[in-house]
Amino acid sequence: MSDHQLRTRTPGPPAQHPRAPGPRAAAALRAAAPALAVYAAVRVLGLLVFWVAARSSGKDPLARLTGRWDSVWYQRIAEDGYGYTATLPDGALHSDLAFFPLLPALERGISEVTPLTLGGAGLLVAWTAGLLAAWGIFAVGAELHGRRTGVALAALWGVYPTAFVQSMAYTETLFTALAAWALYAVLKGRWLVAGALCVLAGLTRPSAAALIAALAITAAVTLVREVRAGQRTGPALRRNARMIAGVALAPLGWLAYVVFVAVREGSPFAYFEVQAQWGNSIDGGRALTAFIAGLPLPAALGLCAALGLLGWLVVLCVRQRQPLPVLVYGIAIVVVSLIGAGYFGSRPRLMMPAFPLLLPPAAALVRLRSRARTAAVLAVLACASAAFGAWTLLGAGPP
Repeated sequence: MSDHQLRTRTPGPPAQHPRAPGPRAAAALRAAAPALAVYAAVRVLGLLVFWVAARSSGKDPLARLTGRWDSVWYQRIAEDGYGYTATLPDGALHSDLAFFPLLPALERGISEVTPLTLGGAGLLVAWTAGLLAAWGIFAVGAELHGRRTGVALAALWGVYPTAFVQSMAYTETLFTALAAWALYAVLKGRWLVAGALCVLAGLTRPSAAALIAALAITAAVTLVREVRAGQRTGPALRRNARMIAGVALAPLGWLAYVVFVAVREGSPFAYFEVQAQWGNSIDGGRALTAFIAGLPLPAALGLCAALGLLGWLVVLCVRQRQPLPVLVYGIAIVVVSLIGAGYFGSRPRLMMPAFPLLLPPAAALVRLRSRARTAAVLAVLACASAAFGAWTLLGAGPP
């Protein structure tokens, strides 16, 4: 089988290994250790720079990580459950029903069995999930392009411009961990595992719709190809049954929360109405266009250049022939992030789970061949990310 066929193959059944799950997991962790070490190093650098900057400016660094913006809403839900609505000076209503329940549930559970506060529990979840996400991202990169690319991919995700959010009591690391491992499960043909992880992702963030779509589209394309090829053997039918079951399972977490909000509010479209109150309705990109048009010319040109770079990364992902579930997921995250009417400053953060966009740069880093050059590039990016993170966290606006 050619290298091209290996990269573009339809996800199939996992290979059977005689080893027990325990030794396999230990071997996988040893293989991922360099990626986890590099990821942890760049995130620790970011925290240290932020901590020093916060102390120098007389601000409480811990409060900046656990007591601002969305993290406050999650902790309020963890403490009191749903039911809080804030009224803004202009009369707009912001309900806590806009926030999905998995993170506050974890915060509540951890705080009840440990001495940690809700904020501390949120940080524990975020930091642990960050390592799990880096591991899953490495696993996807290594599966597609080898271990060195997997390490570079995890490192690049750790130095993403808004990677400082990975150190906050937010949902980005939790969602990315679930998404990365779900995609890895699909690549290995473990559809029921992928579906179960999608359920949890659907209880974490609304952007789980991108992950659900990736599984559904991949399954549909797989079935069409097999029907055309006349594959009706027993193993194929059993594999397809698992695939269909996994796809059917995938949206249940997201749907469960949407139904919960609908029943609670007495309206079938209550969840979407809540999101609209927050300004998060889908407008096809009109808000983005209006935002760019309202900027000074230099800023508008800079933003257009950034969007052009984003589009080029998408093109590179297509040219790289990423497997269908990985490609669809990455593009869908970008599209969902850009076509909403919400606060524009959050768009880079919302796109952070789209780690497949970093596969082309990761492969380019590996092609440098010199580890010293690769390390130098990552060091520069890590310092820039740390400086930007400290500046943003010490600012007034939300990320």
